[in-house]
Amino acid sequence: MTRRDRRVEAGWTRRYRLPAWLALQATAAATAAWLVANLVHGEDQPFFAPVAAVVALTAPRGERGLKAIQVLLGVFLGIMVGEIVIVAMGAGYGRLAIAAFVSLFIATSIGNTRLAVTQAGVSAVLTVIAAGGEAGWHRLLDAAIGGGVALIFTQVIFSPEPVALLRQAEASALREIARGLSETADALRGTDKDAAARAVDTLRALRTRLGELARLRSAGSRVARRSAIWQSQRDHIAREKDAADRLELIAGGCVLLARVAFEAMPPGREALAERIRALGALLDRLADAPGDRDVRQQAVGDALAVSRPLGAGDPSDRELAAVSSIVAVVVRDILLFAGLTPLEAAKAMRGELARAEVPHPPTAPLLPFGLDRRRRGRRSSDKLPDRNSDRSDGDVKD
Repeated sequence: MTRRDRRVEAGWTRRYRLPAWLALQATAAATAAWLVANLVHGEDQPFFAPVAAVVALTAPRGERGLKAIQVLLGVFLGIMVGEIVIVAMGAGYGRLAIAAFVSLFIATSIGNTRLAVTQAGVSAVLTVIAAGGEAGWHRLLDAAIGGGVALIFTQVIFSPEPVALLRQAEASALREIARGLSETADALRGTDKDAAARAVDTLRALRTRLGELARLRSAGSRVARRSAIWQSQRDHIAREKDAADRLELIAGGCVLLARVAFEAMPPGREALAERIRALGALLDRLADAPGDRDVRQQAVGDALAVSRPLGAGDPSDRELAAVSSIVAVVVRDILLFAGLTPLEAAKAMRGELARAEVPHPPTAPLLPFGLDRRRRGRRSSDKLPDRNSDRSDGDVKD
């Protein structure tokens, strides 16, 4: 499969296949919850069970287990308030308004999340409407069944592998950075000021991608810590988070690079555009497989080639020398993202290393409970220490 084919398939997956797969999971969870609730008591229509399951399963990946707990808290509170109001008021007027107000007030006062507050109010309203003036504590059981099914789906059956989840966000951020650099290189070749503004805007808009990356950094740790099947990935996700932190610095450096590049003297723009385009191209290739050691090794070699000074030694090229220093900072962060230690990165950029060897990145196994390692034996990546933690006292962590 060619690189272009892989890119098309990845785009198709993000747009259609993944949403369809998540919708199928939510549908299966709702159906299972409804069937279990019917088998348990068979009274009325157990709509709280499938509703709780659907709400939890439609949360963002990496947060569905947490959302399931929040849904349960809100639904329990709303149902309990609704049932108490029914017992106290029967079929009297105003019970719906009182149930909704009390449940929302209590949920807000105890500091619940927005999801729990919303579910508390909705559950209170549904309880009063569906009760027909009669209390039915089986609705609490329905909510428990729905939440339990949701937890089984999110934490056992369809729990996302945390390293792979984080790598998807890394790939998306790297592609956007590469696109911004490509637009910067195109703008430097022409005289269109609007093109320059668009290039800078593209890089500034990376905050959205980086926000998603930050969310998944935290979510990945929670999945590895709380999921029943991915406990073996806790050390791996910790290592990958260190690498992902570098992407924010790479993006910030590229924004500064684009802004300063457009102030460079016109005679040097052609060489500068080629250097920036090469930088964007290596990030684009890295985005195709950010967890592949060979790809990271190639990115290190390409980055070191890009880091050569542009305008050294000529006072008339001071602007280009300033741009070169920014490029060097971006290259250093790329080397750290690839897995080199700060000391190794500094030596590599000074040409003091014959070859900068990239360590094996943390693995993203297909099988849970560490079964991949048990079946094939521990990989070399599992034997390698976390080299980024071996910093000398003189190294400064960004």
